[in-house]
Amino acid sequence: MKEFVISEVKAETAILVGLITKDQDEAKTKEYLDELEFLADTAGAVTIRRFTQRLNAPSQMSYVGKGKLDEIRDFIKREEDADREVGMVIFDDELSARQMRNIEQILKVKILDRTSLILDIFAMRAQTANAKTQVELAQYRYMLPRLQRLWTHLERQGGGSGSGGGKGSVGLRGPGETQLEMDRRIILQRITLLKQRLLEIDKQKTTQRKNRGRLIRVALVGYTNVGKSTLMNLLSKSEVFAENKLFATLDTTVRKVVVDNLPFLLADTVGFIRKLPTTLVDSFKSTLDETREADLLIHVVDISHPDFEEQIQVVEKTLGELGCSDKPTMLVFNKIDAYHWVDKEPDDLTPPTKENITLDELRRTWMARLNDNCLFISAKEKTNIEELRSTLYKKVRELHVQKYPYNDFLYPADDEQETEETTEENT
Repeated sequence: MKEFVISEVKAETAILVGLITKDQDEAKTKEYLDELEFLADTAGAVTIRRFTQRLNAPSQMSYVGKGKLDEIRDFIKREEDADREVGMVIFDDELSARQMRNIEQILKVKILDRTSLILDIFAMRAQTANAKTQVELAQYRYMLPRLQRLWTHLERQGGGSGSGGGKGSVGLRGPGETQLEMDRRIILQRITLLKQRLLEIDKQKTTQRKNRGRLIRVALVGYTNVGKSTLMNLLSKSEVFAENKLFATLDTTVRKVVVDNLPFLLADTVGFIRKLPTTLVDSFKSTLDETREADLLIHVVDISHPDFEEQIQVVEKTLGELGCSDKPTMLVFNKIDAYHWVDKEPDDLTPPTKENITLDELRRTWMARLNDNCLFISAKEKTNIEELRSTLYKKVRELHVQKYPYNDFLYPADDEQETEETTEENT
């Protein structure tokens, strides 16, 4: 009998490249590369090496200097000589078409930047027609200014009608330029079509929202991988997909939640991330409609993250771009079970850093001024969840009385188990 051996599929290997600049010190670059490695892992790639360089600003020709590129190329060659193939090199910032072209000519491997990596993850995570349409639109918008790079392997050939052969002569355009113009026209047509499709989806979703009745809308917002979906499952007693990966949630999911006989709608939205291009935010604005139309935002923060304060700023900046900065907001600090600090030695007279601050001391900082707009929980361990429910009940009730003063919002207790999913079905 013939035996079948199932060979293990090896993950693609990746090299990460970042810059240390006057606006981004070494510690910040390390943190950004940690996040980039997490993105690569989410996409299914294994990081084998990091390269950093100190520059005042990225090189317009090749992002890093020529010497650093040669160093990366030599490393790739050594890996290949040892029968260890390098699958890709990922840069921590968005690259221009010229930078990508110049880097590829030297490194001879697949080149990605942070934006294209995020788009790959979005494409992998998209489940509904709405999300898939938005991902495709974002991909085409990203691809459009980089089309020329795809045709550099074709030479500009002479020939055709006419004489002379001047640069602008009709009939003397090479096949690369002809194909480039054709692709550009096709992509522009496709972008127009996708925008029209999203407008139709928006109309359908607007109709859905109108049919939900007089209920207060609450939206979970925050940085990616802070535990929004886990908290959603806890509050709504449902099973929204949650995973310790970036962008585990891409499609907005809405559930009807009942707390002490008070019903409201709770939406779980896509997480934000640093260095997210405006065009990407624009493509996903229809997904974030639940955020724009919410009456109350629950900003979930991973307090165990060493730079959670910057993550708060990233989310607040993105909410400002969406026109949501004036909405009532609660800060919910999640993952208190994972918060760690280091006690200073008694003879250490240096000023304390955030690594030396206990959770109780942290609560007494600027967070103390937020009163009940600031809560500390662990969705995983279900710590302080009742306090969250109680505070949420009070805030939703106040908003309900203000918005629907003549509406009877008290529902029978039997409705507590009811949930409603309004994510769009695959079409």
